[in-house]
Amino acid sequence: MSVTELHNVRLDSFIEAVEQCKGNVWLITDEGDKLNLKSRFCQILGLAKIVEGGKITDAKIYCENTDDFSLLFRFNLYGDKVLKEVR
Repeated sequence: MSVTELHNVRLDSFIEAVEQCKGNVWLITDEGDKLNLKSRFCQILGLAKIVEGGKITDAKIYCENTDDFSLLFRFNLYGDKVLKEVR
């Protein structure tokens, strides 16, 4: 399992990136909650805690699949441009 931290990314683009992932993607909150972001319900619960003004301010993301980790890591660095490459 690989981990990355996301900072200041757009929520809608991040959800789109998670939907591109092949395996499970987990959000780990500061309280230690582990939420599977492939589930819409968990997206609502988990992202509501870390969203500020329509952007994700800070999050720890764990990926079971290394390709997914690579995608989200590049998304964190380059934003929406990465999603256009994947499509």
